[in-house]
Amino acid sequence: MTSRPKVLSIVLAGGEGKRLMPLTLDRAKPAVPFGGTMRLIDFVLSNMVNSGLLQVAVLTQYKSHSLDRHITLTWRMSNLIGNYVTPVPAQQRLGPHWYQGSADAIYQSMNLIRDANPDYVVVFGADNIYRMDIDQMLKAHIDSGLGLTVAGIRVPRAEASAFGIIDAAGDAKIRQFLEKPADPPGLPDSPDESFASMGNYIFNKDALVAALEADAADENARHDMGGDIVPMFVEKGDAQVYDFTQNEVPGATEEDRNYWRDVGTIDAFFDAHMDLVAVKPNFNLYNDEWPIFTYQRQLPGAKFTLRGTAEDSIVSTGSIISGGDVDSSVLSPQVRVEKWSKVEQSILMDNAQIGRNAVVRRAILDKNVIVERGAEVGVDHEADRARGLTVSSGGITVVPKDFVVKAI
Repeated sequence: MTSRPKVLSIVLAGGEGKRLMPLTLDRAKPAVPFGGTMRLIDFVLSNMVNSGLLQVAVLTQYKSHSLDRHITLTWRMSNLIGNYVTPVPAQQRLGPHWYQGSADAIYQSMNLIRDANPDYVVVFGADNIYRMDIDQMLKAHIDSGLGLTVAGIRVPRAEASAFGIIDAAGDAKIRQFLEKPADPPGLPDSPDESFASMGNYIFNKDALVAALEADAADENARHDMGGDIVPMFVEKGDAQVYDFTQNEVPGATEEDRNYWRDVGTIDAFFDAHMDLVAVKPNFNLYNDEWPIFTYQRQLPGAKFTLRGTAEDSIVSTGSIISGGDVDSSVLSPQVRVEKWSKVEQSILMDNAQIGRNAVVRRAILDKNVIVERGAEVGVDHEADRARGLTVSSGGITVVPKDFVVKAI
């Protein structure tokens, strides 16, 4: 058997996801459905498994039942050689309090690191859309001899103030880690671009443990990976940036190479779905060389009757388009679209029911939503708000789980 460094991967999946409300009203952010059949957490876990990182702990906290269930049902690894993906709920091992931040989440779960005793610890977030060969980043980290490697994505400098920014020298060593700076530094090889942190890190195990212990002892710390732990390494000259654009993923297309989206808001979540349904999608779900794994329900194929149509859309198993028209939309399993109805630029989650003559436009419908005959969603935002629906700053109407939209 080829000798590999011993790696423990930790996925931080405990965030509340307040900016995705009402989609996170009843579930953790990483458990939010995406792309018809997947959930947000499937992307980071697929990247890890495809990269050969097969010992993964997922730290959960808020509203974690559906997330825990999804991981348990979907991510079953062979334990014959010690592989696993396991949810780890907040256990209050160090006292009667929940996680105080991302760094505290790992500190309170230090038993995982002690038990695994890895050489390196991979710490990734749970709710971004991208493909990445993490093994390439791991090799760059090992070659550097440094204690920390932070994944960075190039963003236009004019837009960089919205991100945590990495100020790196020409040799990739990080000089500063800046939280949403007013004047972001440009890159040595591209002055009009800046490195934004992807929230993905690789640490030498001993260096990480020492940093977490120091952070836990600091009463003034926020106990945050980006806000506290990374600056510790930067101050010691012990951190480098890994340029995400250097990552080569098998099967990537020209359009989706280096694609990365933070879907932390309703508008970003909507835009990421629209990226899926173009003829040449900005993110290609059909890459067989680097698949996104998920649990597939046992349902019949999608069915089109009474001249029902779907154009530039994803229609999942068990759905029936019965005389309605669907355009530039993503339909999850068991959606029904009835005669003379129209669904345009929308995301319909499991078991959404669209009645006859209904219109759904630029909207997100959570599970089990019913749009009654002749009702409209996304056509009149004031009417949507009067019903108690959420309308985002970008004009996307969100209908919460189990809601019934009646005709006015």
